[in-house]
Amino acid sequence: MAGMVPFTNNYSDHSTREGYQFEFNCMRCGNGYSSSFQHSVTGFGGRLLRMGGDLLGGEIGSKASQIGWDAEWMRDGTRGSTRDKALAKAAQEMQVHFNQCHRCGQWVCQQVCWNHDRGLCTSCAPRLDQEIAGMQAAAQVNQLHDKIQQVDWTRDVNYRDQAVGRCPSCMNETGGGKFCQHCGTPLAAAPAQQKKFCGNCGTPAAPGAMFCAECGQSTA
Repeated sequence: MAGMVPFTNNYSDHSTREGYQFEFNCMRCGNGYSSSFQHSVTGFGGRLLRMGGDLLGGEIGSKASQIGWDAEWMRDGTRGSTRDKALAKAAQEMQVHFNQCHRCGQWVCQQVCWNHDRGLCTSCAPRLDQEIAGMQAAAQVNQLHDKIQQVDWTRDVNYRDQAVGRCPSCMNETGGGKFCQHCGTPLAAAPAQQKKFCGNCGTPAAPGAMFCAECGQSTA
C-alpha cells in the first residue's frame, strides 16, 4: 500500500525530458490550473553533460557526453516511479483548487462549480440564487416573445404579392418594392396590370423576358 499513488482522471500530462508538469481541469466547466514545473535531475543534468562533453571534445568530453546519454536513458527507464512521485506532488498542490463531488464523482473547481453550502457540485446541488436569476431571465424572454407576437409588425409590408430579392434584369437587390430600385424593372410584386403579356398567345411574360416562354414570340 505504501507504493500506491493516488490519481485523478481530470488531468493531462505535459511533462518533457526537462521535467514534469500536469494540467488539471474542472470536469464541469473546463477551467483549470497547471502545476508547478518540477525539473528532472537526470534529464536536465544529462543534457548539460552532453552539451559540455560536446564543447570539451577529446576523451574527457566523450566520457562526459556518454554519461549524459546514460543519464537521459535512466530518466526514461525510471520514468514510471519518478513520474508517479511528480504526479502525486502535483495532485497535492492542486487539491486546494478542486473538490470531488461524492454524489456524482466529478472533480470540480471550487471557485465556480462547487456549492460550499451543500457540499456538492453545482450540477448536483445548483446555487438557488443563480437558478432563480436564470429562470427569471428565461421567463422575461418568454413573456417578451408572447407580447411581441401580439403586435402587428406587417401593417406596412406587402406580403400578398410574390417577393423578389434580386432584380432579374440588372441582378441588383430590388429594395422590396414593386419596381427595381436600380433600373425600374417591374417585379413579381407589382400589380397585375403592370405585368407584360405575350402579344401572340396572351401568356404572362416573366419580368425581363425578351421572348414568350409558351410560343417563342418576342415580347419587346
